[in-house]
Amino acid sequence: MTEKVVITYGTFDLFHVGHLKLLQRLSQMGDKLIVGISTDEFNLSKGKRCIIPYEQRAEIVQNIKQVDLVIPERSWDQKSNDIREHNVDIFAMGSDWRGKFDDLNELCSVVYLERTEGISTSELKELLSSIDKDKINNLKKALEMVLIVAEEFR
Repeated sequence: MTEKVVITYGTFDLFHVGHLKLLQRLSQMGDKLIVGISTDEFNLSKGKRCIIPYEQRAEIVQNIKQVDLVIPERSWDQKSNDIREHNVDIFAMGSDWRGKFDDLNELCSVVYLERTEGISTSELKELLSSIDKDKINNLKKALEMVLIVAEEFR
């Protein structure tokens, strides 16, 4: 009996529960899960900037128990080579990519999964970018004052 191999790709920046649920669902689709993680250089070529460096994102994902192998994603066109090299049966991506990788159906089954509702890295980055430096400085001052008061009660 041959193992069923599943592959997916992503940036996995600011790892959150949506990422975890996706990897859990993907692992249930086969016997082996391979995750291609976009390198910092590849993301820059797509106009994306990561908060967490590639090496750390790869380490986080590699330590998820459902993930069997992490590989770097360096270009758009490496997917067909990866599918052949790793004998992939299922290529899976989030539903926001629906239709973009249908050409890979010649090599394996292509599946698009719905995203976890209520959370996304893009939304987290937007929220973080909306916090201006004055607000951050005010929060730091407030925290310092709380720490001073807390020390007085010890």
